[in-house]
Amino acid sequence: MPRTSPLRAWWAQRSPATGAALMATGILAVGLWSAGYEALSRVALGAASAAWLALAAHFVVRLLWERERWVAEAATPGALTAVAATTVLGTGFSALGQQTVAAALLALSAVLWPGLLFTVVLRWRRRMPGTVFLGCVATQGLAVLAATLSGAEATDWLAHAALVLFWLGLVLYCAALFCFDPRQVTEGAGDQWIAGGALAISALAGSKLLAADSARLYLWNDDDGGVLRTVTIGLLVLDLCWYAVLLIAECVRPRPHYDECRWATAFPMGMTAAAMLSVAAALDVSWLKGPGQALLWIAVAVWLAVAAGAVRAAWAAVRAEVTSTAPR
Repeated sequence: MPRTSPLRAWWAQRSPATGAALMATGILAVGLWSAGYEALSRVALGAASAAWLALAAHFVVRLLWERERWVAEAATPGALTAVAATTVLGTGFSALGQQTVAAALLALSAVLWPGLLFTVVLRWRRRMPGTVFLGCVATQGLAVLAATLSGAEATDWLAHAALVLFWLGLVLYCAALFCFDPRQVTEGAGDQWIAGGALAISALAGSKLLAADSARLYLWNDDDGGVLRTVTIGLLVLDLCWYAVLLIAECVRPRPHYDECRWATAFPMGMTAAAMLSVAAALDVSWLKGPGQALLWIAVAVWLAVAAGAVRAAWAAVRAEVTSTAPR
C-alpha cells in the first residue's frame, strides 16, 4: 500500500478555519486596490485565488470521501470562512472589473450561506471564542459583494437584498456578542480580533451600499441615506474602539507564538483598513485616507509575520511527519 507523503498528511489535517488565511489575503487585495496599489493588489488577489482553489478542492474531497468529518466540521464556526472568503475574493474580482467572476462567486456564497449559518448558529452557547462572530462576517460579506455588484452593474434588487443582509448581519453581531467570552480579549489565540473585524466588514458593507446609489438607480431617499451614513460611521468608530482595546490587550499580555488563529488577527486588521478607505471614498471624508493607509501597511506587516510563522510551522510539521514515517 503506497505511503501518504508528509506534505499530503500535513494538508489533510487542515481545519475549516484555514479559510481565515484566504480571507486575510483577499481583504489585503481589496484594501491595496482602494489605496491605489494596483500591482500589489493583483499579486495578493492571485495568491488568494490560488488558495481558494486549493481549499475548494479540499472541501470537495472531504465531502465525497470523508463525509462524517465534513459534517462534523460544517457545524463549527470556522466553516463559515468558506462563505466569507468567497465573498471577499468576489469583491476583489469586482474591483478589477471581472463582474462575471464576481457574480459567480456571489451565487456560490449564497448557496453555501444559509445551510452553514443555520447549522452553526444552532450550536452557539455562552463563553465562546471570537469565531462566534463569523456568522456576522459571512452575512456582511454577502452584503458587501452584492452591494458592490449592484453599483457596478446598476442592479437595484441586489442593493435591496444587500440592505436586508446588512441589517441581519448586525442582529447576528448582537447575538454573537452575547455569546462571546470577554476573557478571550486577553486570553485568545488570535481569533478574538474577529469581534472588531465583524464591525469593520459591517462598516464596509454600509459604505458599499452608499456607494451603489446613483442617479440611475436612486436606491435611497434622504432619510434612508442619512440612516445608512450614521450607522456606517458608528460601526467604523466602534470597530476602531475594538481595535484599540485588542491592541492594548496584546501589549499587556503578549502572545508572540504562532497559532493558526493568528490569521483571524490579520484579517480584521486588513478589514479595518479597507473599511476606513471605503468609508472615506463613499462619504467623501478625505482625511480618513491617511489613517486608512497607515492601518493598511500595519495589516500588511502583520500578514507577513503570520505567513512567516505559518511557513515555519508547516515545515516543522512536515519534518516531524518524515521522521515518524522513516524506516528504522
